[in-house]
Amino acid sequence: MLYTCGHKTPDSDSIIGAIAMAYLQNQLGVEAKAVRQGQINPESKYILEKFDLEAPELKTSFAGDDLFMVDYNNYTEGPDDLKDANIVGIVDHHKLGGIVTSSPLEVWIRPVGCSNTIIKEMFDYHNIQIPQNLAGAMMCAILSDTVIFKSPTCTKIDTKICKELATIAGIEDFKSIGMEMFKVKSAVDGVSARELVLRDFKNFDMYGKKVGIGQLEVVDLSIFDEKKDELIADIKALKKEEGADTILLLLTDIMAMGSQILVATDSLDVIEKAWDIKVENDQFWLKGCLSRKKQIVPFLEPAYK
Repeated sequence: MLYTCGHKTPDSDSIIGAIAMAYLQNQLGVEAKAVRQGQINPESKYILEKFDLEAPELKTSFAGDDLFMVDYNNYTEGPDDLKDANIVGIVDHHKLGGIVTSSPLEVWIRPVGCSNTIIKEMFDYHNIQIPQNLAGAMMCAILSDTVIFKSPTCTKIDTKICKELATIAGIEDFKSIGMEMFKVKSAVDGVSARELVLRDFKNFDMYGKKVGIGQLEVVDLSIFDEKKDELIADIKALKKEEGADTILLLLTDIMAMGSQILVATDSLDVIEKAWDIKVENDQFWLKGCLSRKKQIVPFLEPAYK
């Protein structure tokens, strides 16, 4: 059995990508099953329900198993026993993360906005048709990862393939579905601070320093007016619990095109140097910032050097 699985704290790209990759592998004659490493977030639940797709099962151990990695290629975001798994493939759109394998493997890594964009290209390469409901879900994953084409990570390839998937799914106004998704993402009532912090959270090793970066994408930052102090207190607690040097939480307003960044750090000088800003009241505004991958990590990591 081949398992297809995305990263820890999976987003929609990881969840839908695992499902799409498992379907593709089964069509190619390889018995495959989509699984997940963590809880499914509200946006992904929305997509699964809208397109009548079964949620991948939870699986956290892969020792001795065949694994096709989706939407990541590093040990930090993989299962704790990743080094004991047999990695047979990787599909991803992030920088290389130091994975070492004992055997040759299939690798599809491209600088695009979403892993599902690449998976669609794999379907095309193998001349495999995509079912209507799966195409709709893959379309949504691209809209999510590219922030409805607004993110600097978005490429012409993402836009082209998203439109192709919309055609397969029989969807004309796909941008309205994208806005529906972000309204689901924006629902924070009744959700604990810790759940929000970890909803889309990734850990990084930056020159020996442990750095965690979470992101919440919403259509109006005012929804955090009553929760901001609680969120700041929680990232400070999480930093201590994890023994991290820094925890950042991006509150991203997709309409205002920027992020209010909450900060818990032992390296304030590094944070301020990275963007030439001043952190006040444990936060700062970064105009135009929509992407953790392109607008946060590439600036913060070199500042630790």
